Amino acid sequence: MTTLQLNAEIYRAMGVIADDEGLLSQALKYLKKLAAKKQDKTLMTKEEFYAKLNRAEKDLAEGKGKTFTNLDDMHAWLNAL
Repeated sequence: MTTLQLNAEIYRAMGVIADDEGLLSQALKYLKKLAAKKQDKTLMTKEEFYAKLNRAEKDLAEGKGKTFTNLDDMHAWLNAL
């Protein structure tokens, strides 16, 4: 479906619920939630999150992790990021 067709379908569906304030409110809430997702580039799916954790565990097992001997060294490293 093209963007134009999707827009037309959305407007048709909105026309069906146009006289129901409760349904319009729910639609608006969901649309705002979708818009926020698109704007936030840091969001990831559960699959992406767990894949990232698996890569980190693999890196640690291969000795690629970062270790610190004291808290000051860790804070210095974090502040340098």
